[in-house]
This record gives sequence, structure tokens and C-alpha cells, in this order.
Amino acid sequence: MALALKTRLSLFDSLSVVAGTTIGSGIFIVSAGIAREVHSAALLLLVWIAAFFMSLTGALTIAELAAMMPATGGQYVFLRESYGGMCAFLFGWTIIAVVHTGSVAAVSIVFAKYLAVLIPAIHSQWHLGFATVTGERLVAIALVTSLTWANVRGLHAGRAVQNFFTVAKISALLLIVTFALLVFPNHAPLVANFGSWENFLGHGGRSIRILPAFGAAMIGAMFSLGGSENLIALGGEVRNPGRSLPVALIIGAGLVILLYLSINLAYLAQLPAVGNPTAHDVFGRGISAAQSDRVAAASMQVMWGSTGAALTSILVMISTLGCLNGLILGGARVMYAMAHDRAFFRIATRLNGASVPGFALAIQAFWGSVLILSGDFSDLLNYMGGAGSLFGVLGIAAVFVMRIKHPNALRPYRVWGYPWVPVLHLLGSLWIFVDLLIVKTRYSVLGLLIVSCAIPVYLWRQKRIGRFETAPAALAFSSALSTSASSETS
Repeated sequence: MALALKTRLSLFDSLSVVAGTTIGSGIFIVSAGIAREVHSAALLLLVWIAAFFMSLTGALTIAELAAMMPATGGQYVFLRESYGGMCAFLFGWTIIAVVHTGSVAAVSIVFAKYLAVLIPAIHSQWHLGFATVTGERLVAIALVTSLTWANVRGLHAGRAVQNFFTVAKISALLLIVTFALLVFPNHAPLVANFGSWENFLGHGGRSIRILPAFGAAMIGAMFSLGGSENLIALGGEVRNPGRSLPVALIIGAGLVILLYLSINLAYLAQLPAVGNPTAHDVFGRGISAAQSDRVAAASMQVMWGSTGAALTSILVMISTLGCLNGLILGGARVMYAMAHDRAFFRIATRLNGASVPGFALAIQAFWGSVLILSGDFSDLLNYMGGAGSLFGVLGIAAVFVMRIKHPNALRPYRVWGYPWVPVLHLLGSLWIFVDLLIVKTRYSVLGLLIVSCAIPVYLWRQKRIGRFETAPAALAFSSALSTSASSETS
């Protein structure tokens, strides 16, 4: 009997993937950069509220595509069906080569750095002549290998790891919010941040140049809210996808942003929004000048001293484990879908005895480990920021494209408030894309050029194997869409 992917993910599992992958290391550091941009407690919160509406409108929109096309590969499939093979090819190779595997590398390194706070020996270095290997990088590779091995054993193991760390991290974050806001609120920062309307607005709230700064601050907030694409990539393995995918995407987005707002209120209850970079204590540096942007660690240190720093390290490690496991789950499925379209190595289509794409998982772990050893993934991720944002715009616009191309296709869920909700998100996404071009011009333009270099590869590939869209997987899916449209019409 031929092996096939199994539909084993429940609604709770799906929620766990969304929340667990979204809540990574960003919430522990991003608020420092936002505070530096806007110079105001009010605008710090307003940035997160704006990110809330962007995240929610995005979830409401993309959920229609996820319910309509619950296929393994997620956004890759959406782009293929909406814009054709070239767009999907460019997206897939950008994700596999840099964005997804680079995120795997970055998150695993964050885990290793915080583990080194508890075990200083991890800072050790070994000079091998051609390269310098650090303990942090070895720990990061060991972590990627271990979680990949767990996922190779089957979806049951992968989802069990995901559920455990998601519940653990949310519980720990709620505990911090409770202590910071209710048990140990700090009177001094409460007065500095909320004592008067003038204090609340701060310097940034009274500046006429706030819009460019607000846009720059939104970039960090939105990037720390990414994660739903990993569930979408697992669409072919979700039970009752027409209901579970929209519910998980929408509720997951709401849960995460409410938790993020609560965490930022907790920070403001312990530290002033704007601090002095030359101050010698964590309170004086505040949120904006927190050492290495570690706002969570500074807040915990105000409450519990040096013990707080150790507790933060444990919390960040738990959080990154859940995030990393979700990235590993989702990324391998994009490779699997591309390989079925003959746009990636054919071996990635093979399923192991546990009915998971074991070779795709292994390839992802290998390339992620190469990026970890190279140490160059941070610049690569910066280069791909503009391209990733552009693909996000195209993904949202695909809702309109698919309504035109397949007006009668079966849609278990339709976007609430269509067309205004997707239009609002599309305008916001375009604003962030343009802002990236302005704020990080060099990185963004070079990244777009790097992506465009894959066009000749696609054209060569198209000549070699025939039209990309005629690959069996693409034909089968398009046929299924047409069939659902016909049955809906009849």
C-alpha cells in the first residue's frame, strides 16, 4: 500500500502550531526597538494594537485560502494556483534557501545563547584551521537535530512536542503578567508611563515626524507575529480543515496579540518606556535602552534581581523550543509540495514508515545546520525581509485572484467583511513593504535582486521538464478545484 500523509492534527494541535510558532524570541526583545522609535508608552502600545489589527485581518483573509485549498505546502500552493509556476518557484526557493532555514538557524542560536547564561562553558571556542566552532553553534545544531529526529518519528511525536512547549510557554508568560501587573507592580514606572497624559504621550506622541517612526516600529512588531504560515503548510494533515484551519488561524492570532499586549503592559509596569542608554542600572535604561534589547530580562530583574535573569533564560528557551519545532514541522512540508511539482529534489517526496516526509526533514536540518555554522544567516534574513514582505502582499491578494479564477469553488469559510477586510490588510502590507524599502533600502533591493536571479533557473527548469504547471501535483490540485466548482454549481 502506498504511503500517504495522515490527517492527524486536531483543532487544538492546529492552535498549538499557530501560537507556539508565533511566540518565539521576538516578544522578549522587540519592544526595546519599538520604544526607541516612538519614544512614548502610548505609541508603544499603539504599535502593538495596530499590529493586532494587521494580524487579525491577515488571519481572517488567509483563512479563506486555507479552507479552500487545505493542501500540504500552504502559501506555496496558494501562489502557484493564483499566479502560476514562476511566482511559486521564486517563493519556494526563497523560503527553503534563506527565510525558513535561516529562521531555524536564528531561533536555535537564540536558545543556545540563553542556555549559555545558565552554563557559561557553552561560550567555549575551538579553532579548526579553516573555521572557528563555538559551543553555542554546536548546541544549536544538536537542538535542530534532536527536534528533527522527533518529527521524523511521526506526526504524533511532532505534535506532542509542539503542544507541550506551547502550553508551557503560554502558562509562563501569563505568570509573568500576573506578577508584574498585580503582585509586584512598580510605582515609579507606573507614574513615569501613566502618571499624566503628557507622560503617557511622551516625546514621540507630540512629534509631527511620528509616521515614519511608527512605520519602522511596525516592521518589528509584524515580523514577531509571523507563524501562521507553518500551520497552513500542514493543511493536508489537519482533520476537518474547512473548519479547523480558519478557527485556528483566527483564534490563534487573537490569542497571541492579546498575550503580547498584556506582556507589554507588564513591561511598562516595571520599567519606564524611555530610558537613558548611559544609566548603570536596568531601571534607568528602561525599555528603550535595555541591555541587548532584553526587555523581559530587565523587567524580571527589577522584580527578582539576579534570579529574574535566570528565570528569563529558562522562559526564552522554552519559548524558542516551541517555535523551532513548529518551524521544522512547516518547512519540510513546503519542500515536499515543491518536490511533487518537480521544483525541488525528487527525494523530498518520499514518506517514511511513519507517513512523514523524512528526507525533506533531513534536508532542512542539514541546510539549517550549514547556516548555523556559517554564521551568515542574520544578513541573509535582512536581505530577504523585503522579498518576504512582497510575497506576503501577493498571498493576501490571492484571495481576490482566486475569487476571479474560481468564483464557484467550494469555500467552507469566506472572509468576513469582504472585500474591505482584505483590502485593509493589503494596504497595511503594502505600507510595510514600502517602509522596508525606505528604512532598509540596501538590504531590501539586494534581496529582491537575489530572488530575481532564480528566474533563469526556473526558465531552464521549465524547458527541461516541460511547463511547471503541468506537474502531476499541480494538475491534480487544479482539477480538484474545478471539480469542487462544478459540484457547487450543480
